Amino acid sequence: MESGGRIKTKATYWMWATGCFWAVILAVLIIIPLLFPEALPKNSLVASLSAPPPPPPPPPPPPPPQAIKPIPIVSEIDQGLHAPTKIPKDIKMIKEDAAPPPAGAGVAGMSGMGSGTAGGVFGGMGLGTATTPKINVAPPKPTGPARISGGVIAGNLINKIQPNYPPIARAAHVGGTVVLHAIISKSGTITSLQAISGPDMLKGAALDAVRQWRYKPYLLNGEPTEVDTTITVNFNLNGGS
Repeated sequence: MESGGRIKTKATYWMWATGCFWAVILAVLIIIPLLFPEALPKNSLVASLSAPPPPPPPPPPPPPPQAIKPIPIVSEIDQGLHAPTKIPKDIKMIKEDAAPPPAGAGVAGMSGMGSGTAGGVFGGMGLGTATTPKINVAPPKPTGPARISGGVIAGNLINKIQPNYPPIARAAHVGGTVVLHAIISKSGTITSLQAISGPDMLKGAALDAVRQWRYKPYLLNGEPTEVDTTITVNFNLNGGS
């Protein structure tokens, strides 16, 4: 079917009208920024127009190396010893004085005046045979009791009293060893005594018995001296103390 040209005419009109409409909008979008530049965002405008920052300057060149000058070394031989340029006509002889006599030679002419060292001063005067006096140094005396072990001082024991086993300790089946700390005088008697360790039920009996013990005087450098020692007392349930 033929339209008689009516559809074709309307489509042409619409095409021209649409083109003009979009042309006007495009012209408005181009003209407005040119007429009103302050309306544009400043950050984007500055970013688009500003140039990039310059690159940092290069580091300074290193200083040139200092030249090391060699120092000539001249030996002492080169400084002090030189070959003579000419031979001298007159050669002078240098005479040295005689050396003095040694100090131990003594006085001349006195060698026969005594029986001491020949040629010496003391030999000529007869003092060569004199003897030096002998000095005896006394050993230092101890300022307090001498610390002696219990095994050594046990050999000086001359009178030993056996302790009585306490009945209460025997009934309780208590036995063991009592260690005592003692100070023995120069005459061999016990002047100080105290219990260090052991069962409490047995300490009293051990102290009462050991106070009666007597020792031979302990000699230090040939003289009697006080002794600081320990004494051990054993209590056995089967055989007593």
